Formats: sequence, structure tokens, C-alpha cells
Amino acid sequence: MTSLNCSELIHNSYRLDLCTWAEVEQYLTKCKGIILPIGSTEQHGPTGAIGTDALTAEAVALEVGKRAGVLVAPTQAYGMAEHHLGFPGTMSLQSSTLLNVVHDLLLSLARHGFERVFVVNGHGGNIATVKAAFSQAYKTVLNLKLPVAAGFRCKLVSWFMVPDVFKEAKARYGNLEGQHATPSEIAVTLFLEPNLQSKQRQLPEPAPAGPIYDYQDFRQRYPDGRMGSDPFLAKPDHGEIFLDKAAIALTEDLLNFLKEL
Repeated sequence: MTSLNCSELIHNSYRLDLCTWAEVEQYLTKCKGIILPIGSTEQHGPTGAIGTDALTAEAVALEVGKRAGVLVAPTQAYGMAEHHLGFPGTMSLQSSTLLNVVHDLLLSLARHGFERVFVVNGHGGNIATVKAAFSQAYKTVLNLKLPVAAGFRCKLVSWFMVPDVFKEAKARYGNLEGQHATPSEIAVTLFLEPNLQSKQRQLPEPAPAGPIYDYQDFRQRYPDGRMGSDPFLAKPDHGEIFLDKAAIALTEDLLNFLKEL
């Protein structure tokens, strides 16, 4: 991998969807890295946006891309959210479907010469499947004997698991951070989309966080979709802090990833 700062090569945008193929071809002569945001389209309690996981993953990815000067691919907004299908509006891919989707996206990038794919994740339910897709993609790239085979690497990072983000959430919200429809992720959406503030209201005490099985069991255990969380604690200025902390840590992580042999 080259140590050149890729930002030198992006003249109009660090978003892949706003580039031309010729610009991407030029970019690849100097930089082989790209960021792929992945989220989910699922319920986030009575007051949280269904697009929370995709919105937050995209925002973090774009901020990291801007700071590192690395292209950011369009967000994969559908993830593995089978356990949320008891709530209207949730749209899920089966694990096998998501694995194939991520595999095919990675293979497309590898065919063009990208060697480092940094996946910024916004949904815990994606983690196992995305890692499985990495393994499958490595095998395919090797079997096809693509030019990038020797150096093709993928890395999955979940912005909400960044240590500084996790610590900040616990310091602000304590146990009411919970495990789903958390005030930290809702805070980021309030910062990104101020109109969502109108949906916020005080809610009853949430069901305690616990196990996750199928969607019927989930709806029974967590009737309003929350798992031990109080999203009413979220404030837009908190979201700006979480976004900044995630971007700082993941930009450093990405730059180190680009330099790996």
C-alpha cells in the first residue's frame, strides 16, 4: 500500500457516487483504499428513526473519509435485522442474502484494484455475517487470481464500539444507554436530522436488556422495541460529540490499515 494521502487525488468529492469512472481510475493509481458504510433499516423504539443505523454509519464514514482523504462508497442501508421484523417498517435481509450482497460488493471493488476495504458498521446484527462475507471474498479473489489477491484486505469497525464513544455513552447515560435504541445513537441522528427532535418524548421505563431470539420473542420481551434504553436522554450536541470521537479514532485506524503490508 502507498503511504500517499489519498486526499490529494479527490478534487470534487470523497464520495464515490459523486465521482466519474475516470476520476476513480485516477484515484486508484495512487490510493487503493475505500470506505464502505453499512447499517440497517429497522425499528428503534417509539421515538427513534427506522434509518438510525444507516444514518449514523454513513455520517461516521463520510467524516472519516473527509479527514483521511479516502473515497466513501454509497451506504448499504439494509442489514440482518430479522429479530426486529415484529415492528412495522423494519426491512431485513436474511444472513445468507447479506453475505452474498457484501461478498459481491467486495468482489466488485477488488476487480477494479481496490486492496483495502474499511467497512464502517452501524448495526450489531451485521457483524457475524459481514465477517463471514470477508472470508468468502478472500477465497473468491484468490480463486479468480485477481491482481490484488496478495494484498486484498477488509476490516470491519462498528462506530458505537469505539472505546471513546462507549466510555462517553456510559458517562452520560449510565445503564440507561441500554443495548438498542440507545441514547447515543439517537443523539447522533438528532444532530444529523434536527427535525427528528419533534418525535422525542418521555417514555415509560424500558424492558431490561436481555437475550435476542426470533422476532416474535423480541416483540414479547421488548414491547416498544427498546432494550434497557432511555433515548429521551439524547441531545443533538451529544451526537456531535459522539460523531467526532468516532471519527477521530476511526480515521487513525483507517490510516494504519492502509499502511499494513
